[in-house]
Amino acid sequence: MPVPERSWPVSALEGSVLRPLWLDSPARPQPRPGLPGDVETDLLVVGGGFTGLWAALRAVERDPGRRVVLVEADRIGEHATGRNGGFCEASLTHGEANGRARWPGEYDTLHALGLRNLDEIEETVARYGIDCGLRRGGALQVATRPHEVEALEPDRPGFLDAAAVRRVLDSPSYLAGRLSPDECAVLDPARLAWGLADAAERQGVRIAEHTRLTALRRRRGRVEAATSTGTVRARNVVLATNVFPGPLRRTRWSVVPVYDYVLATEPLTDAQLASLGWDPAIGVADSGNRFHYYRVTPDRRILWGGYDAVYHYGRSIRSQHDDRRATFETLARNFGRTFPQLDGIGFTHRWSGVIDTSTRFCAFYGRAHGGRTAYALGFTGLGVGASRFAAEVMLDLLSGRETERTRLEMVRRRPVPFPPEPLAWLGVRATTWSLAREDRTGRRNAWLRLLDRWGLGFDS
Repeated sequence: MPVPERSWPVSALEGSVLRPLWLDSPARPQPRPGLPGDVETDLLVVGGGFTGLWAALRAVERDPGRRVVLVEADRIGEHATGRNGGFCEASLTHGEANGRARWPGEYDTLHALGLRNLDEIEETVARYGIDCGLRRGGALQVATRPHEVEALEPDRPGFLDAAAVRRVLDSPSYLAGRLSPDECAVLDPARLAWGLADAAERQGVRIAEHTRLTALRRRRGRVEAATSTGTVRARNVVLATNVFPGPLRRTRWSVVPVYDYVLATEPLTDAQLASLGWDPAIGVADSGNRFHYYRVTPDRRILWGGYDAVYHYGRSIRSQHDDRRATFETLARNFGRTFPQLDGIGFTHRWSGVIDTSTRFCAFYGRAHGGRTAYALGFTGLGVGASRFAAEVMLDLLSGRETERTRLEMVRRRPVPFPPEPLAWLGVRATTWSLAREDRTGRRNAWLRLLDRWGLGFDS
């Protein structure tokens, strides 16, 4: 007899642990020691997530013998890098619509650069033998409301009607879909991060964990970085601190922390996976403003995340925000509506991560300390692939040479900053309410139209 919805799937949360699936692994490396004291180096990288790891590795690949030190305040891949869904997308602009709206004259170039960047990630994984389960099956976008179908552009190649999309992945909620076969790979993000760290160390990079940056200043033609365990004097610095407060005042108003929440099921049986017809190489997202993203993990779980993007007053980042019962229950209910044929399956893991949201939804770049420091942040939840491109941009900026990347308007311009409190809180609340209303009705209200004119917004 079917289990009533009031019991399942919400009751399936009861056995879950508050822990990121990717980091809950015996393969996780032991922590590296902190910086033992004062150090001189050519390049200091601050941050042990994807952006910092790619910057460190690419720096020594570009210039073998270059002295590179990477410091991480916590552990490699502990935060956004180890807590995302493992979607490695080609887009550098948080999707085509956002890219064309903001940089119409160079979007085709950005798209080509993004595809090349994804190719190069694949090549790097293969060259270093990084076992991260990378599979490039593409991205499936699905419509679950009638007004979303038209946005999938039925007249363009790749459009799938209701019957066709259900042959790719069977859900009674699907009305249409679009499959982009070259635009996305799925992978285990923690294993990718651990593999990049190992590859960088094999090329001579020195990595120190539990080493927190406390101050950064230009001094005598170099940049001096004070850390919790010693001082680093570097010719150049890459700042890859994501949403966490950094030493540069100029970036403090440019991002806000938004919490994203994720569930993972127990491993699917052969029969359960067959009932979906799902190729595990394909990642999926629905078309709402408050959208879900989901995929099959290498051990055949369904990872199910998104929908709620939660901003806490005062740009708050606290461990108390990690376990938000109301959001996890909403995710579970929506999972049950999407895949009723999985009635009774349990969730083993629930977790959250903090996204560095910018007003333009994708990374921005800059320099400080007379051009000796470069930074990138504001990925807004699409950084697994774009982080490598950001690393290349920062290394280009530090080299002082003009490149195809540094000539981009997207690289040269910075986003509009967020306002102080309470305006930030009020604006985010008004925007999330309006986006939810648009999901229900298909109509943008006056507030969203005003944000469109200003080039602002809010997304997960």
